[in-house]
Amino acid sequence: MKLRFEGDVTDIMPGVQLLLHELGVDLQEDGIPVHIGSSEGDLEVGREQDHAYIRYGRKHQFFRGFGLLIQHSRKSHTFHIREKQQFDQVGPMFDLSRNAVLTVDSFKFMLNKMALMGMNTVMLYMEDTYEIEGDPYFGYMRGRYTQEELKEIDDYADLFGIEAFPSIQTLAHLEEFLKWEPIKHYRDTKGALLVGSEQTDSLIERMIEAASAPFRSKKIHVGMDEAEELGRGKYLDLNGYESRFNIMIAHLDKVLEAVRKRGLKPMMWSDMFLKLASGNGDEYYDKETSIPEDMARRIPKDVDMVYWDYVHMEPEDYEKVIANHRPLGCNLVFAGAVWIFNTFGVNYGLSLNASDVALQVCKQEGIREVYATMWGDDGNEGNPFAALLGLQLYAEHAYSEQKPTQAQLAERVKFCTGIEMDTFLQLKDLDEIPGQEPNNAKQSNPSKFLLYQDVLLGLFDKQIEGLSLADHYAELEQRIREKRDNDAELDYLFEMPEKLSAVLKRKSEIGILLKQAYDANDTDSLRHIGTNVLPAISKAVQELRAAHRSQWLRMFKPFGWEVIDIRYGGVINRLDTASVRILDYVKGRITSIEELEQERLVYSTTNRFNHKGVGWCSHYYRMASPNVFYHVLNPF
Repeated sequence: MKLRFEGDVTDIMPGVQLLLHELGVDLQEDGIPVHIGSSEGDLEVGREQDHAYIRYGRKHQFFRGFGLLIQHSRKSHTFHIREKQQFDQVGPMFDLSRNAVLTVDSFKFMLNKMALMGMNTVMLYMEDTYEIEGDPYFGYMRGRYTQEELKEIDDYADLFGIEAFPSIQTLAHLEEFLKWEPIKHYRDTKGALLVGSEQTDSLIERMIEAASAPFRSKKIHVGMDEAEELGRGKYLDLNGYESRFNIMIAHLDKVLEAVRKRGLKPMMWSDMFLKLASGNGDEYYDKETSIPEDMARRIPKDVDMVYWDYVHMEPEDYEKVIANHRPLGCNLVFAGAVWIFNTFGVNYGLSLNASDVALQVCKQEGIREVYATMWGDDGNEGNPFAALLGLQLYAEHAYSEQKPTQAQLAERVKFCTGIEMDTFLQLKDLDEIPGQEPNNAKQSNPSKFLLYQDVLLGLFDKQIEGLSLADHYAELEQRIREKRDNDAELDYLFEMPEKLSAVLKRKSEIGILLKQAYDANDTDSLRHIGTNVLPAISKAVQELRAAHRSQWLRMFKPFGWEVIDIRYGGVINRLDTASVRILDYVKGRITSIEELEQERLVYSTTNRFNHKGVGWCSHYYRMASPNVFYHVLNPF
């Protein structure tokens, strides 16, 4: 398609040049004239047969408009579109702290997609994955970004009018830094800083300086969430008992002092204040929570409070918790989620439905800033590119007073990413299996625990008994293969899910079959499993590992892959050991297989027998074994 821009394009041309190739557009003198102009804030895009226009109020809106012009020109030569942006700021939060640190090139590719969607902000969640001069253990061997890399990301984002800014931790969630013995003087507990210490205060100063310096933005997220252990370790030994609220406010004052003197605008997660205000001290979503006046009075009003909520499906749930926040007296920001947490897939059933409700409530409640978090808990087997459909939903909500229709969402995500909506949605079926609650509302993650569980121990076998998962995953493998598009740039995202389905069609129920054969003393079946089935599963796991490694190294820095590599090695080694033990038993070299003598129990009370899905496990080491991986009372 040939276009010719008319008007002042100085500010937008560097970004335009970065998108021309993937949009299939040439700028030529004989192209269709497109008048570029300003508007009072709305985005206006239109075309007649021989000319077109884009009118926008803010820079990022132009790039959404540019995409809309190309998208609609492919099906019509006459159209007029007018959109009013519903949120001042909308964008993703990338978790760059749980092994998977996006390369700069991957980040740029993601920013291209965000630009076409019309997003205008991005939060970089970095616990210890940025450099601090004078603290070599901060982010050591963790793929931390250099100052130059962060500046390069910021410069690139700015070409599209996207505001990039850091999200760090200044209190808890610092386990990966505090684990190092040479810096133990910073540690209160395993994950929390020793507040009130001059050394900690100095570290906070350097954290804020290092995290904010590469960015144009004056915004900084200082974290401070889930600090339940605050003041309960070394702090308690040194100072005696003090209420967590008093400790938190004193520390927040120190953090904000460092923020204010740099002219930065702070935000923080709100959960600790609501938890401390609730009756039992740890309930964030308690609808009856009331902020006491004396607490509200002591909370600084120049820090934005970020209300995070990833799971609720009813408007009144959001409305009530938003109301609970109002007495804090701070500007309120909302953070929802696209669920790539603790799974190989994406929980789109929960993500799309919860986000649809949450974002509509945010519009009604006047919340002007929203983020889509994509956490990478427990090693980050998932990836943010698979979550692009979820990000598209946020973008479409941001430019529509009403909920976007499924047809609108499908058309937009296909244009912006090159992938069909139905292809993205298949990723939910890695976890949304038979026996599951509708939309996987309980966040079950069988794609992960069925891969990592040991075939001899069968920890999750009782959870999935009778669910025909082999058939489910065989059918899913075929569907993923049929939906793939070799011409799409992001088609490679589906190689690993296809290979995982190929593993799980063999492995998901093998523990059940193995136990049945053993209990029946069916030596022919045991011999077949040990000689043929388990080696075939091992081969499929090796193919999965190779696909996953290729994907990881294409997206992320290499640091952190070793964790996943070791996990695959554990699966393969345990399959080998299982084969050896089964054949030893069949051949009479041992008289029993003790692991198979054990009764199978349900893993948890979250299970299909009481209509709570098929179970959830947050940690690899609890999937792989019920035995001790580590037990450290005093590591030093």
